[in-house]
Amino acid sequence: MGASIRIAAVLCWVTSVGFGVFTLPAMRNLMIGKNLPIVFGFPAYGGGPFERHGLKTSVPLLALFLLVCVLEGVAGWLLWRGHRSGAYLALALLPFGALFWWGFALPFGPVFALARTILIFIGWSSLR
Repeated sequence: MGASIRIAAVLCWVTSVGFGVFTLPAMRNLMIGKNLPIVFGFPAYGGGPFERHGLKTSVPLLALFLLVCVLEGVAGWLLWRGHRSGAYLALALLPFGALFWWGFALPFGPVFALARTILIFIGWSSLR
């Protein structure tokens, strides 16, 4: 298996953990009636296009995003092990991730997704 697939796997893990870990305190705050936590100077998962279009950040919405993040982690694990199913899963998750990256105004999601997608296609023949 080539280095491009390994790097794609790491990018899946970076987005999985990087975005997923902040959903937990955000969900906790919403459940106890507090404001969304501030992460790097911005409200975690708040103030983006979802809210501007009337879809308030909620526990179910964050839980769906957490599910996408967990599945990206699984895709990374499968890619790391050289399984083509990891590539299929990573590619299948793109529209779902894109919806949340847009809705929550998460600028790094598309950058990592584009890079990992290119790397997956470069290393496709090394997958089994």
